[in-house]
Amino acid sequence: MGNILYAIAVVFLIIWGVGFLGYHAGGIIHILLVIAIISVILRVIQGRKPL
Repeated sequence: MGNILYAIAVVFLIIWGVGFLGYHAGGIIHILLVIAIISVILRVIQGRKPL
């Protein structure tokens, strides 16, 4: 019975870790998107091709 409880605890810990990192990675993705948009706008303003 102890092994089953240990396995469940490990699975819950892994799920919690993935959710925790996924939640914070979402913020990083938004920051990267904003930086990409700003860089494209700056390149267009400077007269270069955006991509």
